[in-house]
Amino acid sequence: MAPRKPDNMTSAERTALYRTLAHPLRGRILQYLGKHGEANSATLAEVLGESTGSTSYHLRKLAELGLITEIAEKSAGRERWWRSLPFEHTTPDPATMEPAEYAAAEHLGRLKAGHDIDLYLRAVREWAGPDGWAQVQRTGTYMAKSQVREFVEEYKALLARYSFSREDAPADAKPMSVRLFAVPDKPA
Repeated sequence: MAPRKPDNMTSAERTALYRTLAHPLRGRILQYLGKHGEANSATLAEVLGESTGSTSYHLRKLAELGLITEIAEKSAGRERWWRSLPFEHTTPDPATMEPAEYAAAEHLGRLKAGHDIDLYLRAVREWAGPDGWAQVQRTGTYMAKSQVREFVEEYKALLARYSFSREDAPADAKPMSVRLFAVPDKPA
């Protein structure tokens, strides 16, 4: 499958994407490449405690979905080097999803939610005041539906304004996990 823009993906392609992202080893490979920039199957096998055959297979599957790409100038013979590609995806309206796509997206969402809870608890434990690295912000407010969309767009712009790519990050920068979710309160 050739890499496609996320907004032009078919339901079947999104289903494959969600299943790929939910796969534990593929997630660990993407996380490693995101932090370290590049790797080959032997490096990943050693770091992740897997066989090179397994990491090589999963690297190819990630490349098929356009999540990573081979670094041609470093690859030679059977030794292929890989790097992650920038990727942003917004899950479509669940009402428009095919059943298999919805099931795959829901499974991935549950996995992400568990990780997000762990991040939140870690942020609470590591909070060292307003000047520390870990920060927690929770707010209750009132917004009109149009304001929620505008708020999310401004949030994305703000995040882009204060973020660096791994290659451009200053020496004192750290990889940060930042999450936003906004949901109306349930009626009393």
